[in-house]
Amino acid sequence: MSANLDLVRSIYADWERGDYTSTDWADPDIEFAFVDGPDPQSWKGISGMARGWGEFQSMWARGFHGDPIEFRELTDEYVLVTVEFVGRAKGSDMDLSQVATQQATVLRIRDGKVVRLALYWDRDRALADLGLEE
Repeated sequence: MSANLDLVRSIYADWERGDYTSTDWADPDIEFAFVDGPDPQSWKGISGMARGWGEFQSMWARGFHGDPIEFRELTDEYVLVTVEFVGRAKGSDMDLSQVATQQATVLRIRDGKVVRLALYWDRDRALADLGLEE
């Protein structure tokens, strides 16, 4: 297994325990983005990532998280994680477990640090953006 895949698996291991506090894996100028979905936008830097994630988390009655299904190294810089988003929206009470789609996270890694973390509601769009339609 590659160092990049090991890094991504370790990030997800923390997240699966509900621990989002560690950022030593992130480049100081990381780009954090929700590429598609209900509110596409992006933030720069670790503080921007924390702000964006906090804003997003505040929309959910239960903690939103992504359960990893598959980790796939695409190139020496890109790792794709197929995930199933879990959470219940405030207000509408929409339960994401009722949505029959697969989502994805694409991480771009340089020199052992994640320089871009992009969350996709549509896994196929993530693959298309990377030129890897299946």
